[in-house]
Amino acid sequence: MKRQIFAPEHDAFRATVRSFLAREVLPHYEQWERDGIVSRDAWRAAGKQGLLGFAVPEEYGGGGTPDFRYSAVLAEEFTRAGTPGLALGLHNDIIGPYLTGLATEEQKRRWLPGFCDGTLITAIAMTEPGAGSDLQGIRTHAEDRGDHWVLNGSKTFISNGILADLVIVVAKTTPEGGAHGLSLLVVERGMDGFERGRNLDKIGQKAQDTAELFFHDVRVPKENLLGELDGAFVHLMTNLAQERLSIAVSAIAAAEHLLEITTEYVKEREAFGRPLATKQHIRFEIAEMATECAVTRTFLDRCIADHDRRELDAVHASMAKWWATELQKRVADRCLQLHGGYGYMSEFPVARAFTDGRIQTIYGGTTEIMKEIIGRSLLS
Repeated sequence: MKRQIFAPEHDAFRATVRSFLAREVLPHYEQWERDGIVSRDAWRAAGKQGLLGFAVPEEYGGGGTPDFRYSAVLAEEFTRAGTPGLALGLHNDIIGPYLTGLATEEQKRRWLPGFCDGTLITAIAMTEPGAGSDLQGIRTHAEDRGDHWVLNGSKTFISNGILADLVIVVAKTTPEGGAHGLSLLVVERGMDGFERGRNLDKIGQKAQDTAELFFHDVRVPKENLLGELDGAFVHLMTNLAQERLSIAVSAIAAAEHLLEITTEYVKEREAFGRPLATKQHIRFEIAEMATECAVTRTFLDRCIADHDRRELDAVHASMAKWWATELQKRVADRCLQLHGGYGYMSEFPVARAFTDGRIQTIYGGTTEIMKEIIGRSLLS
């Protein structure tokens, strides 16, 4: 079905992203996977190409457009290329709204130009060894010392954790406040007591640095409080819809791409003297996946359009995230099966997509959390 949500300028941007990937990412990606981290040069190249800070006002070096369709194009093309390690979506779509929506004028002038030119790489630190989706379980805490906070605690599974120059840390500032006693503190590279642990060894997305972070009596200036004191819960909930939509967009793009390469494979691969595509079972498998992808794509494009109109709510974002990521997981498994033994070889795109995509149903809120949000909205 012909998609209806993009205009000619988005098609032109898609061509720009593909050119960037061919020039700046694909020639280096295998080395980045071996290294477990991408080059900072790639971030600067992305900034120079205008791929960072779409929604940041032009006065701070950004694109000056809140049009999420540019982010969708970027996510789709990076997914199709199999290059999740250069986490521009995390930077633009997840962390960007905190800086543009919550930062003071002084903070914007201090941080946003580097955010947009690729010299300042960002991360957000929520998850802890003993606290994932449950914000009330966060133990990282900050003590008010007058002109600064003293931050102590640890975080884990932090994407961009090694490269990050600026980390938005969720910390407890009012111990008795529970989830409503949390604040966002911005920790910058070089602050005394801020240490990075090991670059975690994951089953997929090998080029994307994911780390443990430790805070030992880190002096965080009062000027680095982002948003309202004890307002982190509301701030986090406000921005989660876009985060989950961004994940869903990459999920459906991954499922569609896997379907494309598998369709070509079964046309060429022979078994018992005939192409696999002549087997009824194979045709049924392809038909089922194609239909599921088409239906999901229609819903996702509607969500993108709604989000651009500021009409996407948390429930429908949760539906999109749950359904699209579970579809991605299911399609990856079925496509790998249809590739047979070759699907198990890491040099085949379907094998890499299988491991790279497995995290999609976990981060940004697990499938179970998505169902809980949807169920509460219907039954409370």
